[in-house]
Amino acid sequence: MKKQAVMEQDDDKVRLDKWLWAARFFKTRALANEAIELGRVLVNGDRVKASRNVREGDVLELRLNQLEYQVTVLALAIQRRPAKEAVLLYSEDEAVRLAREEKQALLKAEHASFPHGDGKPTKKARRDIERFKSGFGH
Repeated sequence: MKKQAVMEQDDDKVRLDKWLWAARFFKTRALANEAIELGRVLVNGDRVKASRNVREGDVLELRLNQLEYQVTVLALAIQRRPAKEAVLLYSEDEAVRLAREEKQALLKAEHASFPHGDGKPTKKARRDIERFKSGFGH
């Protein structure tokens, strides 16, 4: 009974930024608010304000860190709960989830193949660099 009271409000009114925070899409409400203002969150295909009330059945489209999410609101929450409970607040579109996972794998592969520097130059390499640079000055 208590768990259900946390998941749903009596008046069915939860702000969009608060719901996104409670569903663990954002670490803070301020970050959720910023994403909404920048147009990275759409409700039923429309750009909205953070103060808009979310209702069960609303379809949210989110763009977070180059990744796309499309979720349908199943339940409302005003409190941030553990991740296992947060996933019960929404259902995710399967095709969008698979596309996001493919993109995550691609981004991970790009990062792994990106050439990283060898770090700090050795004492000998630094002397060679200084000798090379001073050769142009004279």
